[in-house]
Amino acid sequence: MNLLAENLETRRKRLRFQAWHRGTREMDLILGRFVDSCIAGLDEAELGALEILFDWPDPDLFAWIMGQAEMPPEADTPILRRIVAFHHPVGEQLPD
Repeated sequence: MNLLAENLETRRKRLRFQAWHRGTREMDLILGRFVDSCIAGLDEAELGALEILFDWPDPDLFAWIMGQAEMPPEADTPILRRIVAFHHPVGEQLPD
């Protein structure tokens, strides 16, 4: 295994752990299930975006993902949109 692949695998393992150990069970389930389903296919840039996203507080992330609050522009990223889509399949209406 080359150094880059090893580094990516280490990052994936760390992100998987962080996703399942957020501090609130709701966020563990939301982020953990998403990460488990797609982490192997995320490239280096997407891993970086996920690392940045994980710096946001759980209450903010929860509100954005559940559609309870509007995402600020600096948080409205493709990776967060993927998480929202993962938990709200096309055709499912978000709560008002």
